[in-house]
Amino acid sequence: MAVNPGPIALGVGCGRPEHAKAMFTNSRLYSIVFNKCPRCHQGDFFVTNTAFSRHFDKMHDHCPHCGLNFTPEPGFYWASMFVSYAFFTIWTLATFFVAVLWLNIELEYYLMGLLPTLVLLTPYFFRMARRTWLTIFVRPERHRVSLPNEQV
Repeated sequence: MAVNPGPIALGVGCGRPEHAKAMFTNSRLYSIVFNKCPRCHQGDFFVTNTAFSRHFDKMHDHCPHCGLNFTPEPGFYWASMFVSYAFFTIWTLATFFVAVLWLNIELEYYLMGLLPTLVLLTPYFFRMARRTWLTIFVRPERHRVSLPNEQV
């Protein structure tokens, strides 16, 4: 009788919601969105978990859990500016299509609402761009995901 080994990180689940959640916690997208290390998905990337704090840009030097160096070389994150520009462009285009083209809001009102929104999103996009940039270059650990009701 074969034993089901359970979901494997980055693998295909059996369709149960807990398997999907467990697999999502070991994905690259999870580490980008939830401030986690791109290799182990457990250690925090930034010192604070909120982008709207005084020290929103302070990063750990190494992952508190697996020891991954978050600054591989000097100037590594300069290119993350382009990732940040992409996030701002996607946000601007998406809100433009919804507000101006779909809801028929006048362009002047849209721009008056867009500028404060972009200023407020700057710390969030800054952090997300850095996490995205490092995630591109770091291979995640493939490890077995244990579910709460699963016997090991």
